[in-house]
Amino acid sequence: MNDATPQQEIGSSGDTAKLVAAILLVIAGIAAFYVLQTQADWVRWGAVAAGIVLAVVVFASSPRGRMIWQFILDSRLEMRKVVWPNRQETTQTTFAVFVFAIVMGLFFYGLDLFLSWATKFFTGQGG
Repeated sequence: MNDATPQQEIGSSGDTAKLVAAILLVIAGIAAFYVLQTQADWVRWGAVAAGIVLAVVVFASSPRGRMIWQFILDSRLEMRKVVWPNRQETTQTTFAVFVFAIVMGLFFYGLDLFLSWATKFFTGQGG
């Protein structure tokens, strides 16, 4: 990750004001949807979309928003480093998981039968 990001800006009043403004813009877009009842649906949904887009722009300009964007960029770099399994490895792993699930299911079924028998035997209940 990027350690050069300044941490002291995160709790500043400017950062908090931008976060509050972003939340208020989303709320305003949703409120506009209900206030504009008599308008066409595309106008109402446009107001919601505009509120969300403006909120994203305001949030992205905050230090916290820049940190999240940097995290996304760093995550994309890490995703490129992942070695994904080929088809044969995926098939073998899937088969092993199914076999293990069946074996464990049979084991717990047998354990349940044994414990049920032992409970009936020691308590004298059942037929």
